[in-house]
This record gives sequence, C-alpha cells and structure tokens, in this order.
Amino acid sequence: MGQANVRKRFLSLISAMLVSIAMLLTRSWIIRQQGNKHQSPSPHLNPTLPTPNSLTRDSANLSDGLYTYHLNMSQFQSDFPHLQTYKCSVTLTPQTEQELGNPKPVVIMAIKSHPRSGARRQAARRTWAWEEEVEGYWVKTIFLIAQTEVSGQMELVALESREFGDILQWDFNEGHHNLSLKERCFLEWLDSEVPEVKFIFKGDDDEYVNPRAVVHFIKEHGSSPNTLHGHLLRHSTVMRSTKYAISKTLYSFDKYPSFLSGGGFLFPGTSVKYLHEVAQKIPVFPLDDVYFGFLALAANLTYRHDRRFYVSGLAFNACKYQEALVVHGIDPERLINIWTEVQRAQCQGGQRGGSFTLKSFPCGNHMCTPKLS
Repeated sequence: MGQANVRKRFLSLISAMLVSIAMLLTRSWIIRQQGNKHQSPSPHLNPTLPTPNSLTRDSANLSDGLYTYHLNMSQFQSDFPHLQTYKCSVTLTPQTEQELGNPKPVVIMAIKSHPRSGARRQAARRTWAWEEEVEGYWVKTIFLIAQTEVSGQMELVALESREFGDILQWDFNEGHHNLSLKERCFLEWLDSEVPEVKFIFKGDDDEYVNPRAVVHFIKEHGSSPNTLHGHLLRHSTVMRSTKYAISKTLYSFDKYPSFLSGGGFLFPGTSVKYLHEVAQKIPVFPLDDVYFGFLALAANLTYRHDRRFYVSGLAFNACKYQEALVVHGIDPERLINIWTEVQRAQCQGGQRGGSFTLKSFPCGNHMCTPKLS
C-alpha cells in the first residue's frame, strides 16, 4: 500500500507538470499570434490593392516609346536589399482632422526634411508652410522625416510634432538612398489616410514656396487627372561617379526615363492610387527623383514642364518671386526676409504680394516673431 501511494503521488506530480508545460506553451503561442496581429498591414489600406506585407517585387521592362528600361530585381535585391524589403512603419503621424471630409479641395505640401533641420522647418512655418485656406483650397504642409541616432534629435522632432502636428515620420534611418523610401512610404500613407486629396506638392525644406501661386497654377492647369507638373529633365545621362553614382551592374543603360526634378513638383490626387500600386511591384531605385520617374512611367502618367518651378534657384526679384511656384536653395534667415519683401512688393497691375504674414510661435513664456533686417 505504501509503495502504491508513493507511485500515485508521483504520477499526480508528473501530470501536474505536464499540464503546466502545456499551459505555458499555449500562452506563448497566443502572445506570438497577438504580436503578429500588431505587425499586420493597416486595415485602412485600399483593399483592392495588394498590401505591402504580401507583395512580391519583380523585374520590370518599361518603355517610353523612345527607350526601353530594364530593372533587374535580383540585382536591386543584391545591391540595395533594404529598399526592396522595408515595410513602412510610421512613428509620428500628422494631424489630418481638417483634411478628412473637408468640403474644400485639399492641397498637401509634402516637404522632405531631416531631423537636424529644425531651423529650416521653423522658418518655413513662419512664412509659407502653414495650414490655412488659400482662395477656396485648404492647404496643409507635412514634413517627411526618418530617424537618426544622434542624441536629442528625435526628442526635438517629437516636441515639434506635438506642437505643430505636421510631422510624418517613419522608423528607417535618414540617408541619401533612403530618400526613395520616403517616396514609397508617403504614397502608401496618402492612399490610406488622405485618399480624397486634390493635389500634392513635393519639395525640400530649403525652399521658398508660394501657396497662392500653387493654387492659381492648379486652377489653370490642374484639370488633367494623369499629368504631373514641374521642371522636366528629359532622358538625363546616368552618372557613374559623385553621390548620384549608379553602377553599370545595377543599371546598364546610359539614360534615365524623363522625370521631374525633386526640388519641387505637383501631381494630382487622382494619380496616387496608380503610383502606389506600381510602387509595390517594381524595384525601388536608389535615387528618389529618378525612382518617381520610373513610377510615373509604370503608371502611364504624363508630364507638363513649367519654368516657374525654379529648382536651381533664382536671383531675388520680388515680382519674379510673386509668380514663382518654388525657388530652391534658400537658407532660413534669407527665406524670412524674402517672404516679407515679396508680401510688400507692388508689382504690375498694382497687386501686392498677398495677405500672408509672418507667423508667431510660442517661445518660452512669450511669442516669438523672427527679426527682419
């Protein structure tokens, strides 16, 4: 009897241990499944398109009628694997309450910026980069930012985001080639979050931008749903040196398809779904403006060149700046002075620059307005 009791207790102990192990394994499985749910694509993505997590990029042959361009996926995967496989993960989201359901047509000014460029963003906010109505259009500026490992920069960007609600940030690192990820991920975000946007202006944070001229341009030339507008570069020669170098192994052709200079261009909201769709299918090219050119070609979109996109700069003349859509290459202090002079200028027809003024922002316990020279 004694031996029987010992054996019974031993078997009970073994059974209890097995049950505990089974419960732990079950709990671990449940946690993994929940984690996978958090990593799944957003349910707000357009259901008619393949989601980024389920797509398979492939090689592409694209023709513009003059040249045929071959993009070899295997080579892109070998040379720039991160560009091909990165899944867009947003860490800071801009406020879009005013844009969603707005009865006015919405224009988004999407500006590529770097975490360290806080002074440029502040100068832009104090001049042209503001959320407001412009002649019947609702204009919203969003700064497109990635991450750095520099101490303090991410904290300052987070503070800006809370203060102004105009930062769209992803979790990849800033870098020259990673600018193409901003193109791809911004298209994904647009298609998901602001599908009714009327027009998008793309530019950089070292620019003078004229929202009123942009709206006038859209009213005059924005009727085509498949046309992109900007400074058109026709079949540029591929560089094999400098920071824009592309190896012959990756891309053997000597010419690129035509594309718009990344210093500033416009495209209609109706083209976003087509650009987003092809962005999920073809290789990601490591030069952002060239990459957007490949996307436009794959989406069968057309271009319209206009001289008022001054992507290489423009000597200051207040009346010239009143008609310019964008002038590239302007530092923050100069931008503030230029903006003020343009607003004061009395040009042909007796029209002043407009009613835009310098914006003031909280600065410690008081309001700060930039000092003008």
